[in-house]
This record gives sequence, structure tokens and C-alpha cells, in this order.
Amino acid sequence: MATDMTEGNIPKHIVKFAIPLVLGNLFQLTYNASDSIIVGRFVGKNALAAVGIANPIMNIVMFFIVGICLGASVLMSEYYGAGNIKKLRREISTTVIAGFIFTIVVIILCVTFTEPILRLVKTPEVIIPEAAIYLRIIFISLIFTFLYNIYAAALRSIGDSKNPLLFLMISAVLNVVMDIIFVVWLKMGVAGSAIATSIAEMMSCVFCIVYVYFKIPILKFSLKDMILDRSLLKITVNYSWATAMQQTCLYIGKFMVQGAVNSLGVDAIAAFNAVNRVDDFAFAPEQSISNAMTTFLAQNRGAKKVSRIKKGFYSGLKLETLYWCILVGIVFFGATPIMKLFVNANETNVINTGSYYLKLMAFFYLLPSWTNGVQGYFRGMGDMKVTLRSTFAQMVGRVGFSYILAPRMGMVGIAFSCLGGWIVMLAYEVPFLIKHRRNFNNKIAESSM
Repeated sequence: MATDMTEGNIPKHIVKFAIPLVLGNLFQLTYNASDSIIVGRFVGKNALAAVGIANPIMNIVMFFIVGICLGASVLMSEYYGAGNIKKLRREISTTVIAGFIFTIVVIILCVTFTEPILRLVKTPEVIIPEAAIYLRIIFISLIFTFLYNIYAAALRSIGDSKNPLLFLMISAVLNVVMDIIFVVWLKMGVAGSAIATSIAEMMSCVFCIVYVYFKIPILKFSLKDMILDRSLLKITVNYSWATAMQQTCLYIGKFMVQGAVNSLGVDAIAAFNAVNRVDDFAFAPEQSISNAMTTFLAQNRGAKKVSRIKKGFYSGLKLETLYWCILVGIVFFGATPIMKLFVNANETNVINTGSYYLKLMAFFYLLPSWTNGVQGYFRGMGDMKVTLRSTFAQMVGRVGFSYILAPRMGMVGIAFSCLGGWIVMLAYEVPFLIKHRRNFNNKIAESSM
């Protein structure tokens, strides 16, 4: 159901929109988490390390595609907020056509160069075969990732974040069931895990497209409606390229940090895989609140509701901080039980290493809650360059600190490198935020004279 965010209670709109996004992201993360838990417990430490090394590589590509959809969704939200349904439909058709072609090209390149990429990050030879087969299967299913995300973005742009959640919930349950079948019963190892994830992704895509076709008339397209608008394509590329690069920078950073972790041995790689899953779960609500802010601000920018923009931004930041207050206790006190989900109890070194990392990160998570809020503001206001540059600054800081600290401090150094990266990011973002707010207020004052 569509929701107009240009009227009504502001915090209620953001919370109501963010909750399905939070739940949806958490369910989507269960794809990889269930892979890691089941593979780690039923296949072994090397298999867990293989999936762990594959994860940041997979995410670089996957979140580049997600970033394309996120950039397009800002335009969709703006056109919907302005009441321009014709332009909204043209934007969707343009993005679907261009994005589909681009995704096919990406799949071909990724499948071809899987093993060279793994060697580039100093992957131990013993786990390259398993990591390679896992990645190739996941890469082939990227077309379903794109189609789900672009249709989910279209639904969210009109204020419907509940139905994309429903489709993810169903596919997440399917993924866990198929993981058990392929990995535990059929003994297919990491290949079975990848197949389970791919089938689940395909099903979420099918559910989303079928729902849109039968239930949302303004988003229903026939073949003759699928038009590539060159003028809109140029605007979409400008938005989507920046958000895709911003999303990718984050995971390129993880990819490069993986290189520093790989030199610490298989135990550290296995621990890093597990804590990365926890990081992803911790960040998901922060990113969902940020995305809710983006949609809210974009709709109100399209409707030229200036006062609601300011109130929406501050409401979003308050929600981000409140979430961290809840998160810190859960992660700090639950660190050891969480690690025991991923490996057998006799892997004490992996458990202790991961637990100490998580106890530090519980406090560090406050900073990305703020950076996500600021990023949501800039995306909603259509300024993608700041989000890209700040993420790049964070990536450079984090990677640089990790290669300096990891050899001296092990996984503790990796945790502190995250902290350093977020400090660099905030130091870059805050001056631009102050300047942007001042300039925006001046423009409004001038236009009202």
C-alpha cells in the first residue's frame, strides 16, 4: 500500500517505514548467517573460512547493484512526492532495462575472474576451491538480486516497505530449510549452501514481481511500457553511480581489510567471518533508519515541504542514537554466546578472539549510527557526492589502520581500525552537513522574500 509522507506525524512515518526495512534487512542477512552457521558446524573450519573470504567479495558486487537501485529509488520517491506518476513509471522502466543489461555484464566478468580475485586477497590455497565454487554460484544468481531490489525500491518509493519484507521473510525461511537439506542431509558442502541462497533470492524476486503485477496498478508494466528514456537515464546514472560506488566503497574496504586478516591465519579468518555477520546484523537497523530518512526527505523535497525536511532529519538521528543504546548491551553481554553459534565449543581460540572483538565493537557502533543518519540526509536531499566521498574517506582510514594495527594487535587492531575509519568519516561529513543546512536555509529565506 502506498504511503504519502508529505503529510502527518513525522516520527511515526519514519518509524513505521523503517521497521519493515529493519526486519527485511535482518531476514536478508539470515541468508549469509545461516550459511556460516550451518557450514561452520557441519562442514568445518576451513569451509567457514572459505565462505568468510567469499562474503566481502560477494558483497562488493551485490551492493554495487543494490546501490544502483537505491540511487534510482531517490528519484522515484521525489517524483512520487511531486505527484508525477508518469515520470515515476518512466524512471522505473529506464532503470530496469539499463540495470538488467549491466547486471548481465557484471555476472560474466565476475564468474570469469573469480579465482584471480581470491588470490589477489591472499586467500590460502587450501580454501580457494571451496571459496571459488561458492562465489560462482552466487554470482550467477545476481540477476535475481537486481530484479528483487529494483522492484522493492519502486514499492518503497511509494511508501510500501511491508510487502518487500514479507517476500524476504518467506525466502529467508526457505534459505534455512534448503541449507539444511543441501548441506546437512545431502552433504554438498559450500556449493549446497550457495545453491540454497541462490534459490531463496530467486523466490524473493518472483514474489515481488508477481505482487507488483497483480496488486499495484501504477507499477504494472507491459512490454510496450518498457521504454529506455535517455534523458532520465543520464540523471539516473548520476544518482545511481554515486550510491553504487558509495555502497561498494564500504565493501571494498572490508575486502581489503580481509587481506590484513588473512595473514593472521585460519582461526582469525574464521573469527572474522563470524563477527562480520554480527556487524552486518548490527548495522542493518542503522542503515534501515537511514533509508527511511532518505525516502521521507526525498518525498518532502519533491513536495517542497521545507519544515518537514528539518524535523525529519532530527527525528531520524534520535532514532539512530536510541537504537545504539539498545544494541550496546545486547552485543557486549551476548558476545560469547553469539560466537558459539558459529563454531563448535572446542574452537576456543576462534570464540575468544571473536568475543573480545565484539565487546569492543558494542561501544564503537555509536559512530556508524550517526554517519548513517547523515548519509540518509544527503541522499534524501539529492547530494550523492558527499555520501560517496565520506564513505571513501572511511574506507581509506579503516584499511590504513588495519594494516598498521593488525600485525601488532591481531583482531583487536581490526576493531580499532573500524573506530578510526568512522572518526575520519564524521570529521569529513559534519562540516559539509553544517554548510548544507546553512545554504539550504538561505535559499528558502530568499525564495520567500
